[in-house]
Amino acid sequence: MRDAVWRHVDGRGAVCVVGDDFEGERQFEQLGVNPFVLRPGEPMAMYHWEADQEDFLVVSGEAVLIIEGEERQLRAWDFVHCPPNTKHVIVGAGTGPCLVIAIGAREHDSLGFTVDEVAKRHGASVEEETNDGGQAYARFPSREPTAYRDGWLPE
Repeated sequence: MRDAVWRHVDGRGAVCVVGDDFEGERQFEQLGVNPFVLRPGEPMAMYHWEADQEDFLVVSGEAVLIIEGEERQLRAWDFVHCPPNTKHVIVGAGTGPCLVIAIGAREHDSLGFTVDEVAKRHGASVEEETNDGGQAYARFPSREPTAYRDGWLPE
């Protein structure tokens, strides 16, 4: 993954481009696999639900999972399964970077962003419900293509 293309923006972490290109073309139509590197306090996404199931594996570091309005601490090798329509977000925690692999089905292309007080405390909630990703992420600059940076992945 060190030689792969990454997308990064301060405040939202970095994601390794696996199976998608920058024009949005998907090489893998049924399954998305995306490694994310999050620094403490960086949300992977905004608090949301998806019409398909999604799974997460914490490979290294620590994170906070907010799921259905509840907060749960995660550490290396914790696995989370989110059935369809489960509201969730993961936020980096601890003292260093956290590597999380997100795996999701791609059968339906439907999602929504909901207001949540717990997610809001972590900077990961929208101000008003929406199904528009552009609106949900309007306060963030776009993740830009970048090369791998030392320290993102565990040795």
